[in-house]
This record gives sequence, C-alpha cells and structure tokens, in this order.
Amino acid sequence: MSTTARLAELGIELPAVAAPVAAYVPATVHGDVVYTSGQLPFESGALPATGKVGAGVEAEDAKGYARICALNALAAAADAAGGVDRIVGVLRLGAFVASDPSFTGQPAVANGASEVLGEIFGDAGKHVRAAVGVPVLPLDSPVEVEVAFLLG
Repeated sequence: MSTTARLAELGIELPAVAAPVAAYVPATVHGDVVYTSGQLPFESGALPATGKVGAGVEAEDAKGYARICALNALAAAADAAGGVDRIVGVLRLGAFVASDPSFTGQPAVANGASEVLGEIFGDAGKHVRAAVGVPVLPLDSPVEVEVAFLLG
C-alpha cells in the first residue's frame, strides 16, 4: 500500500510545511535518507501550547503535540523528497521535551511521534530513538521532533 493510501485510510491529512524560524531548511535528502530539522507542533501556523511538561503542560497533551511534530516532519520530508510515496520507512527519531526538572516521562511523550509513524508505516516505521528532556525549546514549545526517513 502506498503511503498516500495509508494516510487516507487512517484519515490523516498532512499539514503544510512549516516555514523555518531561523537559518535552516525543513528537510534535506542525502542518498536514500531524508533528514528533517526539528519540527515544532505548529497547527495552522501557531503552537497549540507553550511551556514546560510537568509544570503547566500535561504529559498526555505533550504526547499529542509530539504526534503533530511527527506529522509536520513527514510533511517536510515529503516536500524535500518529491512526494510522500517516496518515503517507505523511519530510521531514527529524536524527541526533545521541554521539561520541569522533576518530570521524567520523556519517553511516554515521545511515544506520540513513534506511535503515529508506526501506524503509517507498520513494521517499516520501527526506529531507533532518543527522548531527551531539555530546559527550553524554540518559541517556548513543549516538544520538538526530528526524524530520519528512508526513501524507496
């Protein structure tokens, strides 16, 4: 099944590629891999929330924001690769969670990104991952996700 068909089956519509907020490109292709820059959970050009997970942002909400980040990453990758159907799998995911010092649930937040990519790509969506707590992210976003996708 094509990636386009799978997205339609899941009822997922990829967002427009978010414009960079600094001096970088959203994604770049090297060989059979497309790497994305860190993607924030922009929806219609705005962040759904700001702040720290564990201090004002609930972990379950942050998990949803990680899902949005992953879909934004897929959109950026598809744009760079010449279409979403060129993307056949996921190699690596990095999730950054702006965390209160007492918050230790970064892996559960990152699952929002990992799970949606698994839904889309099945076994080809299995990937290595880092889930890192950080003190602050750009624009005070609670979550940022970067992905390396495999091209076919």
